[in-house]
Amino acid sequence: MKKYLLSLIAICVTFISMAQEETISTSEKIDATFRDYTGWFVDAIFYEIPFSDEFQIPWVLIVLVGGALYFTIYFKLINVTGFWTAIKVVRGKYEDIEKHGVDTLYGDPTPNEGVDLPETIRDESADGEVSHFQALTAALSATVGLGNIAGVAVALSIGGPGATFWMILAGILGMASKFAECTLGVKYRDVGEDGTVYGGPMYYLTKGLGEKGAKGLGKVLAVLFAIFVIGGSFGGGNMFQANQAAAQFVKLFEITNDNGGMYFGIVMAVLVAVVIIGGIKRIASVTEKIVPFMAGIYVLGAIIILVANYHHIGDAFGLIFEGAFSGLGIAGGLVGVMIQGIRRGAFSNEAGVGSAAIAHSAVRTKYPASEGIVALLEPFVDTVVICTMTALVIIITNFEGGFMTYGTEITEGVEMTATAFDSVIPHFSIVLTVAVILFAFSTMISWSYYGMQGWKFLFGRGKMTDMVYKILFLIFVVVGASISLGAVIDFSDAMIFAMVVPNIIGVLLLTPVVRKELKKYMNAIRKKGEALEEGAEDLTKHM
Repeated sequence: MKKYLLSLIAICVTFISMAQEETISTSEKIDATFRDYTGWFVDAIFYEIPFSDEFQIPWVLIVLVGGALYFTIYFKLINVTGFWTAIKVVRGKYEDIEKHGVDTLYGDPTPNEGVDLPETIRDESADGEVSHFQALTAALSATVGLGNIAGVAVALSIGGPGATFWMILAGILGMASKFAECTLGVKYRDVGEDGTVYGGPMYYLTKGLGEKGAKGLGKVLAVLFAIFVIGGSFGGGNMFQANQAAAQFVKLFEITNDNGGMYFGIVMAVLVAVVIIGGIKRIASVTEKIVPFMAGIYVLGAIIILVANYHHIGDAFGLIFEGAFSGLGIAGGLVGVMIQGIRRGAFSNEAGVGSAAIAHSAVRTKYPASEGIVALLEPFVDTVVICTMTALVIIITNFEGGFMTYGTEITEGVEMTATAFDSVIPHFSIVLTVAVILFAFSTMISWSYYGMQGWKFLFGRGKMTDMVYKILFLIFVVVGASISLGAVIDFSDAMIFAMVVPNIIGVLLLTPVVRKELKKYMNAIRKKGEALEEGAEDLTKHM
């Protein structure tokens, strides 16, 4: 096995050496060759089901949204009823019961004995490596990125302002998917002797489906998911991010050197290496600082523009609601607008893909549902807040700027968003470039962890295995920043959304387990509240 892994390194080192010396024509040849061998897979994953001559819907989008709608109904609008609870969990209000168990602290008459998580039985306190907030920011760093800046602009150019409404709806529905998959991520995680957590769909597919007598199916689905997540981590979670960040950097500083991208990639690889070598604890410690900072700067810029153009806000929402249910002037009409909005929302927050469950599984808690509830905030922040901010900025500035014609697709989403911001805040495109680089960096370090977990599941746990993956990941950072990607990224995106298939199958079959965990956690919260009220009453009596 080690010889096989080492041979992969040798191949990649050779590939990057070729990439550094390649010409544009060579890059195009590589792209064409790769497309010849992988095009069938890309076409299969993103195959669009034709419903009429005017519009088609990608089948993977139907699975994502259909699953989200089912989870929303099954868990009785948990995306709404659990929102305030999620805020309190992140703030640490229930940290005591999550660490020790409500039975230990508040005399639960139905103690957790016999239903405790296997990995927490041997210790009074809960296992895990990161806090709720760190797990949330680590997962957010993988989803908040170029899709929020460039993807929204592209969606608006095709579907018009009305796409924003459906994008928000997709984000709200996706909250239920995140809740379900991240609860399972904690429920079925493995915890090593040194406290290292191994979690994600690979584990709840094997363990959870094994409990239901479908061990064989679970194993097959888990292996498929692991393969897909590794491919996604090298491509969309790595090379694409490095490529777009390098392109923005080179464009901003007008670098004409052909090797500018490669040099940028080397610097980025070094920075990524410093973080990912430390594992999830270091990744979480970095993302808990970067994510709030970069999201805060971006949202602040958007708020400034909205305040400066407050008289257009009502008109903007008018266009959003009118366009959402009319679709006038847009290809495919109402359905075309709906597809663009839902597609952007679902693809941006990755709810149902299963990737976030890997990061959330590392949280410190005895109650799996506690992290599932925290996870539902992720699509809200990513799609409902940040994507909507981008959409409002573009719509409002376009009233007077007229730089976008709705119904005409654009290709440079970042440039369009930069134009919108620059029209009110001069030179904000510089800040936007920094944001793109930070978004790319945070996405890479989080996806490195996702890919690493899939790698360990397939090839085993050990220092040698870890090092092989990390070296490969860093090599691909430089490759991504150095060459034209094309078909490579198409293939990688297809692998990311191929993760939907095994993940959704597993989560659908395990929804009763999620409901049981939710009930257990909510009972623990209720018990703590009752105990505190009784304590307050006793204190009042003795005063």
